[in-house]
Amino acid sequence: MQTITASQAQTTTKIKDYVQLVKLRLTLMVVFSTGVGFIVGSSNAIQWASFFILLFSGFLITGAANGINQIIERDLDKLMTRTQNRPIARGRLSLSEAIIAVSAMSFLGVFLLGYYINGLSALIGGLSLFMYAFVYTPLKQKTSLSVIVGAIAGAAPPVIGYTAAFGQIDSIAWMLFGIQFVWQLPHFWALAWVLNDEYNKAGFYLLPSKKGRTKSSALITFISALFLLPVVYLSYYLGATNSILTILMALASLHFIRQAYTLYKTRELKAARTLMFGSFYYLPIVQILLIIAHFTN
Repeated sequence: MQTITASQAQTTTKIKDYVQLVKLRLTLMVVFSTGVGFIVGSSNAIQWASFFILLFSGFLITGAANGINQIIERDLDKLMTRTQNRPIARGRLSLSEAIIAVSAMSFLGVFLLGYYINGLSALIGGLSLFMYAFVYTPLKQKTSLSVIVGAIAGAAPPVIGYTAAFGQIDSIAWMLFGIQFVWQLPHFWALAWVLNDEYNKAGFYLLPSKKGRTKSSALITFISALFLLPVVYLSYYLGATNSILTILMALASLHFIRQAYTLYKTRELKAARTLMFGSFYYLPIVQILLIIAHFTN
């Protein structure tokens, strides 16, 4: 029976720490959105070489942004139960190791976009990285408006993908941005509602009201979800989807809105969790429908 040496165990642990540094699952979700934008923006046959370079670049940029977030918040992460085991906060990754990793990923991700795809995609990728890491992250302790900034950065990936394929920003690119931007607001606020006690430990203000789980916070969350209907309709108006797929997207939106309304009516933690988990499957459903529309239109 083969035994695992101490060196192999240490290497495995280090790999797991880097996986945690880039927040692998979150990063893969973002990369999926980037790929959706590329497919929607491809007017002819999909250029697979560019597609995979784009996905790799998106992975590097998103992973770097998540890593920079953990570098900046390393002392705050120690205060919260959900983050105190992160590799930098726990000391398993040194600050220098993390800085080298995120610097390399940032440079390589933006470089690959600029050299192999186009300058516009690289510019958007670099700006979204900067906005998320160096604007949204420090604002979290100052104002709940940080969520808006984070949502702008978070809505960039499908636009990066679209411009990588299409070469410019047009109304459909703005539609992709709009769907992901609006979705993030109830998503962020549902997550902040569930984790409000944890965030308070670090002095983060992520709910619309500084008082936390209030009726006004729930109302703003519900109102934000309502805007999904007009941005979904925009996909039909612009010819990106047909009537059947638009109806399916609208039904998914109404289901999500109903979850947000339940939170407004009850203001219960259970309703916030339902909305949070609902947000996890809402966006992939809509994006898959957009992919189907691209291949069937």
